[in-house]
Amino acid sequence: MCEGGYNLYFFNIQQNLIMEYLLPIHILAGTIALLAAAFAICSEKGKKIHITAGRTYYWGMVCIFLTALPMSIINKEIFLFLVAFFSFYLAFAGRRFAQNRKGKASIVDWIALGLVISAGLGMWVLAIFYYMENNSHYITLTTFGFIAIAVGYTDYKTYKQQEVTGKKRIAKHLTNMLAGTIAVVTAVLVVNVDTEPQWLPWILPTVILVPLIIWWNWKIMK
Repeated sequence: MCEGGYNLYFFNIQQNLIMEYLLPIHILAGTIALLAAAFAICSEKGKKIHITAGRTYYWGMVCIFLTALPMSIINKEIFLFLVAFFSFYLAFAGRRFAQNRKGKASIVDWIALGLVISAGLGMWVLAIFYYMENNSHYITLTTFGFIAIAVGYTDYKTYKQQEVTGKKRIAKHLTNMLAGTIAVVTAVLVVNVDTEPQWLPWILPTVILVPLIIWWNWKIMK
C-alpha cells in the first residue's frame, strides 16, 4: 500500500472513531433536551423549575449543535449541516429573548439572524438539486427553508423596531423555544420511525405543534 493509501486508511479510521464518540453524546444531549423541554412546558413560567429546565434544554441544544456539525461534515451531509444551524438558532434566540428585557439586539444577535436566514436560503438552493434528483426530501428542505427565513425575518423586524418587550418578548421566547423542541422531536422521529413517504417524519411534528405555538402566542398576547 502506498503512502497516500496509508494516509487515507488512517484518516478513515480517525473519522470512524470521531463518529463513535460523537454519536452517543449527540443522542444523550437530544434526550436531555427533550425531557427538559417537557418540564419547561409543563411547569409554571418564571418559577425556578421552569428556569432550570429551560437552561438545561438550551445547553442540551448547544451540545446537539456542536456534535451535529462535525458529524454532518464527516458524512458530507449538507442537509443536516443546514438543519443544525436552523435548529440551534431557535434555541439560541429563545434564550436571548428570555434574557434581553430591553429588546435591543447585540452583534451576536445580528450574526445569528444572518446565519439562520442564510441557512434557509441554502435549504432552498439544495431543495432545487434534490428535486432534480427526485429526492423527496426537497419537500422538507422547502418547508424548513421557509420557516428559517420567516423566523429570521420576523426576529429581524422586531429587533429593528425594538418591539421585543413585555408580552411580545415572552411570546417570542416561547415561540422559539417550542420551535426548537419541534426540531428535537423531529430528529427522534426521523431516527426511530421508518415510513413512506420518507419526508413525513420530518414534517409531521411541525404540522402538529405549530398550531399549539400559534394558540400559545394568542393566549399570551390576549
